[in-house]
Amino acid sequence: MSDEPFQVVCEPGGFAWECRVLIGTPDEGVEHHVRVSRAELNRYAPGQYDPTALVEASFRFLLERESAQSILRRFDLSVIETYFPDYPSRIGDYIQPQ
Repeated sequence: MSDEPFQVVCEPGGFAWECRVLIGTPDEGVEHHVRVSRAELNRYAPGQYDPTALVEASFRFLLERESAQSILRRFDLSVIETYFPDYPSRIGDYIQPQ
């Protein structure tokens, strides 16, 4: 797992959120853009109204499996389970209580 800090900022946009994830520092980090639909939020984090905790958890999940440079730069959240079929069953373990 990468020990690099990361920051997640999500902005609403219609029926989805556009989330920017910066891993590392602004000068030397890697930036990712993740789209989270309402359906994805309901599926992976039932009862949540904001996707930030889900996206943070998803990146902790991903960083345990691959480097920040290997993660797609732009993707819809549900794409994760295409590469990691255990994502839906494991993501709840990564979401921190609010």
